[in-house]
Amino acid sequence: MADVAVAHTAPDGHDDHGHDDHGHDDHGVHHTTTGLSNNKLAMWIFLGSECLLFGGLISTYMLYRGRHSENLGPDQVWDIPFTSASSFVLLMSSLTMVLAVTAARRKDDRNTRLWLTVTALLGSLFVAGQVYEFTTFYREGLGFTTSLFSSSFYTLTGFHGVHVSVGVIMLLATVGMILKNRIPGDKAEVVELVGLYWHFVDIVWILIFTLVYLIPA
Repeated sequence: MADVAVAHTAPDGHDDHGHDDHGHDDHGVHHTTTGLSNNKLAMWIFLGSECLLFGGLISTYMLYRGRHSENLGPDQVWDIPFTSASSFVLLMSSLTMVLAVTAARRKDDRNTRLWLTVTALLGSLFVAGQVYEFTTFYREGLGFTTSLFSSSFYTLTGFHGVHVSVGVIMLLATVGMILKNRIPGDKAEVVELVGLYWHFVDIVWILIFTLVYLIPA
């Protein structure tokens, strides 16, 4: 029986499946009892807390969306075609993010950098559209303190815009680290973690766009 145990454990402490006796794989990734790495588990916990935060903001908007004057309500200020086009741009960035993750798993650094950059550009275009939209609303008289409706609207959509901006910074930083070969640990996992955050931001926007722009008060 001792010979069998030796046959399945390499002298360096790794078994036949590339894991050592401490639950690490060949890339030094630590795995939890859930089967996820510590990094992925931490990201999922963070995204879970963000769900609670956005849930509170969305609930606040739904509560106050009818608190506005007759001349400055959603029907008077929304530009649905423009916002729809901006939303389509953000949703397309989810596709390019998937392509970036796929390229990273193939260890194709060139295409990984390419698709991460395209994703960042699409995200930046969405943020630029949101800034334009906010500026237009302000010129029409809808300021942050105009009504409870405007305050809750700017808080919800602005907070999401900040998240998209943070995601763009994460994407560009990842591109820079790949270019300089300075990513610690598993490169594919790092790109996947950024992808998880980006997909979360996109999913939240689908919910916001539906509730804020498409469903009348």
